[in-house]
Amino acid sequence: MPLSDREKRLLDEMEAALLTEDPRLVSALSASPLTPSKNRILKGAALLILGLVTVLAGVIIKNAPIGIVGFLIALSGVITVISSFSAVGTAKAFSKRSNGGTKLKKSSKLRDRMDKRWDERNNQ
Repeated sequence: MPLSDREKRLLDEMEAALLTEDPRLVSALSASPLTPSKNRILKGAALLILGLVTVLAGVIIKNAPIGIVGFLIALSGVITVISSFSAVGTAKAFSKRSNGGTKLKKSSKLRDRMDKRWDERNNQ
C-alpha cells in the first residue's frame, strides 16, 4: 500500500529532524561496508586454525577439556569469518531523495512478504 502525500511529507520531516538532531547516527547507519574486512577474515582464519590445532592436541594427549577449548576457539573463528561476510549483505544503505533527504532502501522481497502478512491479518 503506497504512502499518502501527508505520510510522505511527515516522513520527510522526521528524516530532516533526525539529520539535524543526530548527524552521527545518520552517518553510522548510512555507512555500509562494500567488502569484508581482510583483517577480520584473517583473524577468524587464524582462530579457526588455532582451534583445530588445539582440538588435535587435546585428542593426542587424551585431555577432553583441552579439546573442548579448541572447539570453542575454532567456533569463534568461524563465527568471525561468517559475520564479516554477512555484515556486507545486511548493511542498510541510504539513498538520496530528490529533496536532499535520505531514506532506507527496502528489500522488495521483504516488503512483499510484509505486505502479504499485513493483508492476511486485516482480511481475517
